[in-house]
Amino acid sequence: MAITAAMVKELRERTGLGMMDCKKALVASEGDLELAIEQLRKDGALKAAKKAGRTTAEGLLGLRVADDGSSAVLAEVNIETDFAARNERFIAWVQRVADQAFEAGTDDVAALLEAGLEGEREALVQEIGENITVRRIARVTGARVAAYVHADNRKGALVALSAGDEALGKDLAMHAVALNPKVATPEALDPADLAKEREIYEAQAAESGKPAEIVAKMVEGRVNKYKAEVSMTEQPFVKDGNVKVKDLLKDAGATLETMIRFEVGEGIEKEETDFAAEVAAQVRGEA
Repeated sequence: MAITAAMVKELRERTGLGMMDCKKALVASEGDLELAIEQLRKDGALKAAKKAGRTTAEGLLGLRVADDGSSAVLAEVNIETDFAARNERFIAWVQRVADQAFEAGTDDVAALLEAGLEGEREALVQEIGENITVRRIARVTGARVAAYVHADNRKGALVALSAGDEALGKDLAMHAVALNPKVATPEALDPADLAKEREIYEAQAAESGKPAEIVAKMVEGRVNKYKAEVSMTEQPFVKDGNVKVKDLLKDAGATLETMIRFEVGEGIEKEETDFAAEVAAQVRGEA
């Protein structure tokens, strides 16, 4: 029996599963919607789907670096609680995600999941009892690629240099993790973001009551200071505040081509739960 888009759509609406999972289930059941749902329930896929809406702001980073230093992958995999993030099976699966992305040479999360990891993810959701998501993957290539992940596996960075040795690369990746630069170089700053900052400084300087030419110099000074603060090459090196990152690069005859930094859960709004209030509400309900 031919599986139509309408059939897949209906199964998706009733189960909350992905398109590929629904299509496979319908093919296996020869188009019988109820049979497909029954089989999905047996497989446990529906249990995983029900957890899919839960916020995942905790988790870990997975890292894989090529032996020759020519490429590296950094993956962020999220889960609901910090406690579950310490589960040995979850830790192992985070590394598997990074390894699979490295072997496939991709940073496409959807493609990686469809290639086989989605089934593993659903099984792990069932086993651990919390929603799990692969949030993002970064893949970097270059003449000298290095990485650093903090001991807690929650902060990490990849850098690509045009030259230099492994020690320099690792030092710069560590710097990125510690000082959290926004971009690699001032030239990489988004013009729109820079324009917003300039607008703020102009409004602040205008209130000083100083002559226009002085205000213009004040604004330019603040803009340049902002560029230096958020651009990695302009920052004082984390291991020696008397030396800037660009000086280290110059001494090594290298340029910083790429800098990517991940921090688990950054930008995700966490749901705050008042446990005491929740228990009290349950007690009142029972009364």
